Amino acid sequence: MKIAITGSSGLVGSALVPFLLTGGHQVIRLVRQASETNNDGTTSILWNPEQVQLNVTELEGVDAVINLAGENIAGKRWTDEQKKRILDSRVKGTSLLARTLSQLKQPPKAFFSASAIGYYPPNGDQILTETSAAGTGFLSEVCQAWEAATKPAEDVGIRTIHGRIGIVLSAKGGALAAQLPLFRWGLGGRIGPGTQYTPWIAMYDLIAAILYCVMQESMRGAANLTAPGIVTNQEFTKTLGHVLHRPTFLPAPAWALRLALGEMADGLLLPSLKVVPERLQQAGFVFTYPQLEPALRHLLAQ
Repeated sequence: MKIAITGSSGLVGSALVPFLLTGGHQVIRLVRQASETNNDGTTSILWNPEQVQLNVTELEGVDAVINLAGENIAGKRWTDEQKKRILDSRVKGTSLLARTLSQLKQPPKAFFSASAIGYYPPNGDQILTETSAAGTGFLSEVCQAWEAATKPAEDVGIRTIHGRIGIVLSAKGGALAAQLPLFRWGLGGRIGPGTQYTPWIAMYDLIAAILYCVMQESMRGAANLTAPGIVTNQEFTKTLGHVLHRPTFLPAPAWALRLALGEMADGLLLPSLKVVPERLQQAGFVFTYPQLEPALRHLLAQ
């Protein structure tokens, strides 16, 4: 397949591109500075959502589009300016892409556009599936606007998947990489009460699930990209400490997190989201790492 990707240099995109190339797919990167051929065998085309720049003819003949671009949600404290950057980076880029795809003479068969589990409201220990209602608050509003921005592509019949991604486990970046130094020094501990459910997915399963969504005709609409073996933060903490052979006695109290991070603490770290991948499993996707401990041992070579 010929697959175009936004966000190809990000944490997920950097793992997805070689995965696709190894599978024999042709990869086209949508980037700010385009070159005809890259060193890894991919090609690039220019796009700039802020300047509404994307040449429709360059996407003709593409079989699928994977949209991963967006400002790092956890990169900076959530000031009003940063929140606008987070929203705009997702909605403007997705809207431009969807409008462009809707104008193609030969539109792609599939459009996978990333979203996040922040779509859902904190719900204690109640299970959240793809049919659960949306939440309120900043992250949910971002996810709803992000998903709504794909409408021009959906309106012309392009099969569109909203991949609601959980916490991605990777030793190269993201939440796990940020925690590893503290845990390796024996300074790790639960976050807040520890009773909140923390939906996660191993990087290998995530990139495999993205391709599965693209190729599987039955996949459309929302799809939770989270592992079935969901755990609480306390269970995650104990498992990570066990894998690293380190104690986990130093909790991060909720009040301290709110003091340090402001609104981000309640948006990212403290809500309980018991999200399950119902549609992926119904469609026949098989997780390589459905449970946390084997996933961590593989990622950390333990």
